[in-house]
Amino acid sequence: MIGVDRLQHAVHLVLVVLASRREPVGDVGEQREPTTLCGRDRLEAAVAEERRQIRRATKTRTANIVSFRPLHPCDDTRAVPIGALPKRITIVEVAPRDGLQAEERILPTEAKLHLLDRLADAGHTVIEATSFVSPAAVPQLADAEDLMRRLLPRRGVRYPVLVPNEKGLDRALGCGVREAAIFASASESYSRKNLNRSRDEAIEAYRPVVRRARDGGLRVRAYLSMVVADPWDGPTPTSVAVEAGRRLLDLGCDELSLGDTIGIGTPREIVALIAAFRAAGIATERIALHLHDTYGQALANAFAAMAEGVTIFDASAGGIGGSPFDRRRRSGRRRREQMARRAARARPSRPRIAGALLASCPQMG
Repeated sequence: MIGVDRLQHAVHLVLVVLASRREPVGDVGEQREPTTLCGRDRLEAAVAEERRQIRRATKTRTANIVSFRPLHPCDDTRAVPIGALPKRITIVEVAPRDGLQAEERILPTEAKLHLLDRLADAGHTVIEATSFVSPAAVPQLADAEDLMRRLLPRRGVRYPVLVPNEKGLDRALGCGVREAAIFASASESYSRKNLNRSRDEAIEAYRPVVRRARDGGLRVRAYLSMVVADPWDGPTPTSVAVEAGRRLLDLGCDELSLGDTIGIGTPREIVALIAAFRAAGIATERIALHLHDTYGQALANAFAAMAEGVTIFDASAGGIGGSPFDRRRRSGRRRREQMARRAARARPSRPRIAGALLASCPQMG
């Protein structure tokens, strides 16, 4: 949000400064130093006078507040009262799993453990550590068992891991994992390409996985991708996304992370999606958002979701990761650093993110 009067005065100041720097063109052989000094004096005087005018205007006149013009044709961000935002949000850090699995090189286990420690030092309370998928399918995370056995959990920090099937769950349980996550798609094509089975088959296959995890005392999170659109199927009907999400929760999942996997969603679509889940009887407290930034919409979408009561957001340190099906190759998860800063600016008197988290941003790049 910007004040029109303040903006006009700022523009006027720039014009005056530029005008004051214009000097008459003289002969090349002339001595220019006195002219330069004269121009500098006029510049400083002009700046001082304009500053006085701006201070006087802001004290005596009330600025008309307008929204920024959207930078993207689909950006229909609404003006959201600051008081409507939640006092606190939770960032689920997904870089160690969702980010590293997309990297071409394979990092040593020691580097991954160091990353997990640094993220905990930054103040994160939920860090997705790794995935127990087939090592042949995702060699970047083939050391999942070794990683979890060597990890020294921090007090108050949760370390969920992805389990694609019962075999993956067995491996995770053998390492003492206390929280698991499953993955499904709201679209048919992406489910077949990524999971090699239909949407309905994939969701139903998770039934024994979730049951065994819950029987073992594990907390279970469900990911649902392509909730806005799919590269092959086109827009995902809201009713389809809601039905798929409801089925995952009915299996016994504690939380549902909705993924705009190709980053094409707008604030209006995100708000409508949340409203549809709410209308279906699903509490907003059980919903998380997993937003990609392909078209620069992730922060606007997150802000709109906060105004709707969503308090859980997935993000990735350095913005690593992203959908392999995005042609632009820029669909990385919302940068954790930007997400943290945006949340802190939204309510500066009550920052939700620990100062250590923000201080670690340059080091985590």
